[in-house]
Amino acid sequence: MKPHIRVVGIDDGAFRRMDRRAPIAAVTVSAPEHVEAVEVGSVEVDGHDATERAIEIVQRSGHLADLRAVLVDGVVLGGFNVVDLDRLASELRLPVVSLTRRAPDLARMRAALVKWFPRDARRRYALLTTHRLFRVPTSGRPIFASVAGGRRVDAIALIRRTTVRGFWPEPLRLAHLIASAGSRRARAKD
Repeated sequence: MKPHIRVVGIDDGAFRRMDRRAPIAAVTVSAPEHVEAVEVGSVEVDGHDATERAIEIVQRSGHLADLRAVLVDGVVLGGFNVVDLDRLASELRLPVVSLTRRAPDLARMRAALVKWFPRDARRRYALLTTHRLFRVPTSGRPIFASVAGGRRVDAIALIRRTTVRGFWPEPLRLAHLIASAGSRRARAKD
């Protein structure tokens, strides 16, 4: 892996259930920590536009041609607005790595989807579980990742290359802070 690669991290910010939209941010970093670009936007809370908004926000960065990968915090933005990782990888022509701090409880997730989205639960659940999670050891606690459009070994190397301290990659840490900047809950999740 080259010593300096450009990676974009996408995350949502804090929002309330009653909000119609949730903030999102995309931070392009020249690994491991030099910030190249910041883009902000929003998604519908529990909507269907997360994939489109993620594509748009990355394209607006002006660095698409130089990017080597996309990192996404989880597979949802703004509640249960599910990102289609395969479509994101295909349209951007980049590997997409989704990260989570804990392995999800799939039974609870399915029950919540059936309760809150009875007409759309099956589609959302399929998108949430398309890619198998794998454990990534870090200097702190382990995290879990899935990859679309790339290889697991490359995803692990990318996670390690973009993690400055602790266990969470810097592009995602910064994206969360920026997306949450207007909220009283704005703080690092690391």
